[in-house]
Amino acid sequence: MMFSLSDVVNRPPFPYARNRGTARTPLERDVPSSAPPSFLLAGVDVRLGTPRKLPKPNQLQGTVAVLDIAFASESGGRRNAFEKTTLKFIQRLGERLHAWIDHHDSDNHARFVHDPRFVLATKQQHGACPEMVTPAVVARLGPVDTIVCHNDFDGLASAAKWLRNGMASYPGCDDDARAIDTRIGPLSPTGVRFDHALRARPRDVALQHQVLAHLYEGLSQQRRWVAIDEAAATIVPRLEQSKRLARNYRALSSDLVMVEVDAHAVKYDKTELLLLGQQLAPMSLVVSGETATFAAAFDSGINFLERFGFSGGMPTLVSVHKSQLHEVLAKLGVAL
Repeated sequence: MMFSLSDVVNRPPFPYARNRGTARTPLERDVPSSAPPSFLLAGVDVRLGTPRKLPKPNQLQGTVAVLDIAFASESGGRRNAFEKTTLKFIQRLGERLHAWIDHHDSDNHARFVHDPRFVLATKQQHGACPEMVTPAVVARLGPVDTIVCHNDFDGLASAAKWLRNGMASYPGCDDDARAIDTRIGPLSPTGVRFDHALRARPRDVALQHQVLAHLYEGLSQQRRWVAIDEAAATIVPRLEQSKRLARNYRALSSDLVMVEVDAHAVKYDKTELLLLGQQLAPMSLVVSGETATFAAAFDSGINFLERFGFSGGMPTLVSVHKSQLHEVLAKLGVAL
């Protein structure tokens, strides 16, 4: 089935788009080089966020859908993170919250099992979020005035797919999102371009907006690739630096290797460094600045959430504050 951009642009406007009077689409202007955290697409405000950095509810327009945002957990040293961040956000939105779709593990999913607005799964059930954003789900829970999505490829692809009424941005987009989020399986050439760009500049909001617009448009505007490919090219020296840093891995046990990195001194790719560590042992640990990141293969059967006693997150990728390092290592039966 072919998708036409006009199917989205020309659909009936959402209530708050009517109230604004002049809703814009990404075709009416380019993404600015210095972009704010919100982006208007087809009359819908798209806000980028993370589990611990959610926008203030009183700054969000109308009804809201939250996509690929995990429930906050104790990883990183924050006690009662779910209650202080996620639950407070949900309560303050109240009835304006129309949808929350996510695939990260959380003990707190049980609180919302009877609430039809929440479409929640574990990482094992759905390796990526876009595959959960189906035409039936969008039709049941939408339309909305605002989308809050994670600022990685998984979240951006989920937001684009919602705006496209549950239709993928390109053939294989859901598969690419799953491969990127799990690091299992091959990536398409298109997926590699997106993945490298976002990994090279993970805090570049303007780049994230370019990726979102490109996905929303079904990759129809070739000019969007210019900024994306320019960003992707900058990952090459970071990957090479990661290979050099991997030589400094040391074994803490037969199952765990660790490397310490001065993030202020070198530019590297943490994903690549963690994957290189997993070639040496089932679990890899990168300590950089105040953060210690543990990783294991998606299909390894290792669950850091259970081992560390955290309520939620990604079972095979967990970051903790450096002050927690000795505590969590002890739970793995390892000492520095």
